[in-house]
Amino acid sequence: MTDEKTSEDEAKDDAEERAPDSASPEAIARRVAALGEEDQSEKLARDEERKLAERRAVGKKKTKKGGLEVSASKKLSKIGTRAEPKRTLAVAADADPLIEKTAKLSEWAKENQKTVQVVGALLAAALLGIAGFLYVEHKHETEASVLLTKAVEDERARIGEPPKDDGDDKAPVDPSPMFKTYDLRREAALAKYREVETRFPKTGAAILARLAEGSLLLDKHEPDPAAAAFTEVKGSPLAAADQEVKGRALEGLGFAYELKAQAVPAEAPKYLDEAAKAYKELESSVDVRGFKELAMYHQARVAQARGEKDKAKELLISLKERLGKTEDNASNVPQGPAFPYLKEVAMDRLREIDPSAAPTKSQQTTPGGNPSLSPAQIRKMIEDAQKKQKSGGAPPGGDRH
Repeated sequence: MTDEKTSEDEAKDDAEERAPDSASPEAIARRVAALGEEDQSEKLARDEERKLAERRAVGKKKTKKGGLEVSASKKLSKIGTRAEPKRTLAVAADADPLIEKTAKLSEWAKENQKTVQVVGALLAAALLGIAGFLYVEHKHETEASVLLTKAVEDERARIGEPPKDDGDDKAPVDPSPMFKTYDLRREAALAKYREVETRFPKTGAAILARLAEGSLLLDKHEPDPAAAAFTEVKGSPLAAADQEVKGRALEGLGFAYELKAQAVPAEAPKYLDEAAKAYKELESSVDVRGFKELAMYHQARVAQARGEKDKAKELLISLKERLGKTEDNASNVPQGPAFPYLKEVAMDRLREIDPSAAPTKSQQTTPGGNPSLSPAQIRKMIEDAQKKQKSGGAPPGGDRH
């Protein structure tokens, strides 16, 4: 029985020896190359196989393989036939496609270095150009504003002879401009306004200069160029953005048409109609405090000039009601009527059309809410205060009547 087993074992060993040697270095290299990732058991098996190969290399006589050698060989043969393990963790290229695209872009940039340099230079030049434009534009606006300020100073300059130099160095000197006549002052201001328009066209300062030029042209009784100036300002981007500029342009346009009606009496009705349209647009389209009331007053004047007294009276009565309302205030302190000067001139005109529809002068109120006082009443109050002060009474203002 033992002999039979020995024969079977020897036959088995001979078959294994005839089979390709799985423990040879070449077989090991092939299996290692086929590996994806090794775990600890695989590493131990590979070390064991290496030891077996070393023992064979020293010429150790081949004998019947022991149990450990057979086990290691079987383990290695299984490893060689294993499929490459699947990855369970995502790498960066799987998680973020942007990294892959960035890498490709970097490669493209290296391959097209000259193109990248040219594009970079063009971009830098464009940025410098924009920065330069903004700087010049800002400087442009600043210079225009300075010149506009000088024009306004000329328009508001003093009239008269400049003071004589008496040699007193300590005497204060007024640096503001002065002109001998109104005409000289107006011409100086006009010249500066036009310089702003010429040197700095399409700027905000130029549009404001054009508006001021229109007013001075009205002062010179030149309605046609004045109307052209106001029409230009009315259609400007500044007027679209600034309601007050639009309101002043519409008011000036109405004045120009009224002046034209005076200059050409035969066509007065036509120009008065144009003036009324301008004032009506001022009332309805400009949302600025006070412009609606001002437009109503101008419409009443035009209606009266056209002989439409009833319409003028209706407008003035409506205006009186609007102006009679006190202004809102957080302290609840009684306030006077809004726009007292406008109310005064409006009531003067209403009194001229229908005395019974407007209050008398003595019934009108001051901005503080007290009845208006005549010059005689004011003089008497001053005299009474002086008498009280002399007699040891209350000082002025200490006793109110």
